[in-house]
Amino acid sequence: MPFINCADASLEVFSPTTDKPWDRQRVVHLARRIAMGASPEIVTTALAISPEGIVDSLVDEAISMPLAPEPPWAYWMLSDYSPDENIRTQQIINQIFGWGTQWLKDIQENGLRDRMSWFWHNHFVTRNESYTCPSYMYQYHKLLQKYAVGNFKEFVREMGVTPAMLLFLNGVQSTRFDPNENYARELYELFTLGVDNGYTQEDIVETARALTGWNGIDVEDFCGPIEFVPAFWDPDSKTIFGQTGNWGYDDVIDLLFANRGVEISEFICAKLYRNFVNPKEDEEIIMQLAETFRNSNFEISAVLRQLFKSEHFFDSAHIGTIIPGHIEYFIMFMNEIGFAYEETISFAVGYSATDFNQAIFNPTDVSGWPGNRNWVTSQSLPYRWEGITNIMGYYYSLQNETIEQVRDFAINLTSATETDPELIVRAVVDFILPKGFQFPAEYAEALAVFKGEIPENYFEDKLWNLNWDYVPFQMFELLVHIANQPEFQLK
Repeated sequence: MPFINCADASLEVFSPTTDKPWDRQRVVHLARRIAMGASPEIVTTALAISPEGIVDSLVDEAISMPLAPEPPWAYWMLSDYSPDENIRTQQIINQIFGWGTQWLKDIQENGLRDRMSWFWHNHFVTRNESYTCPSYMYQYHKLLQKYAVGNFKEFVREMGVTPAMLLFLNGVQSTRFDPNENYARELYELFTLGVDNGYTQEDIVETARALTGWNGIDVEDFCGPIEFVPAFWDPDSKTIFGQTGNWGYDDVIDLLFANRGVEISEFICAKLYRNFVNPKEDEEIIMQLAETFRNSNFEISAVLRQLFKSEHFFDSAHIGTIIPGHIEYFIMFMNEIGFAYEETISFAVGYSATDFNQAIFNPTDVSGWPGNRNWVTSQSLPYRWEGITNIMGYYYSLQNETIEQVRDFAINLTSATETDPELIVRAVVDFILPKGFQFPAEYAEALAVFKGEIPENYFEDKLWNLNWDYVPFQMFELLVHIANQPEFQLK
């Protein structure tokens, strides 16, 4: 049976009502889609602000957020490394892994800006295995952050000539004497228009000719700038989208957006919709978002504002409909519990996912990670379960102030004086799971896990409360139990 989008709300700004309140569930829903989740404290703060105000604040923050600090090796060439091959190899490995871990920190802490940079990483795909240079990796990542919520047309323009893309899709090999069609094809098929949508094979052939000339790479001192070489560019007349001229790289981008703006806007807005609202598309909503995209001259932030403020986005039919990738799944959990960034666990999260088809800076192929239901398989599901247990175990083992974070998590959902374990368990479950449990027996099972071996009379006589020394371990057991439920895979 096909999955059906049951929402009927419009793109009008969401105005809370008695039937559709601005409540904890909707704030958590917004936090999971617009960022990487939020702790109960942040959710409580957001409840005092209007949905429209929260979205504007988060988008404005993403627009003004500075880029990640440039590393010392941002533009290193091979001559900047040690002449000793073994040392050089280790330097490169350290830079690649170090910057990947830095980005995971940004994704955990930077809200919408790096939520979107991660999204675009799976859209404008390159693979580090194809170019290996840390400097090229950094320059590619810099573009993802720079245009995360910026202008899509300029994003496309700059992405096509960044060294990582020129190497990944063979632009450096494309000359007037032997044009390579790889980037021309993916520019249309994957990056702007969609498969067989608004272009022909002849458009690809002619575009490939226009994109020639980006061959200026120093083969003796690799990892340096890749320059445009006029002698390798095809200056002859080309016909693209029915228009003829001696087109070059910039002309292609201008022709594309001038002649295929509708197709571009609909393709990109459909992808945003599937990733941030519901895997099942709503064509009417997507058409309206696409119109906004075009009218704003392809400003990504304009679409995000309209979408995340809308009645449609906050419709309960969209809550808990998306399965996040492994990295998002673990980071979201840490943010919701309130665990601060720890390099050790971030590194483990980022690079354990490599074994289950989510290698940072190395998506599966040019079309990216398939996403959603593809993340859950008979092999990956035990990994996701075990990963949550390991994260909890790591923070619990520190035996410092972090052990109190799980206690604070429960207190912030109830109160420091709460003595009713059933109320506490229900609050925790309903926060962690998008729509809680379906049956009373499931809440009862979670309650039994939380109580553990504490004698029942301690609860009946109100001798127990959330200030007990044993509470962090109780929360550990409860959270691991919840994480092992099917509903936990949905966000």
